[in-house]
Amino acid sequence: MGKKLVIIGSGAGGASVAAEAKRRDPNLDIVMIEQGDYVSTAA
Repeated sequence: MGKKLVIIGSGAGGASVAAEAKRRDPNLDIVMIEQGDYVSTAA
């Protein structure tokens, strides 16, 4: 079983954290949780 990372908030900051974490550990399983209906695509 690999490592898992849960990121609360999928705005620009959350997406940046997810990308950096995945670069550092390609085997990481990442879940992003967003409260709103829309996700920011600009970073």
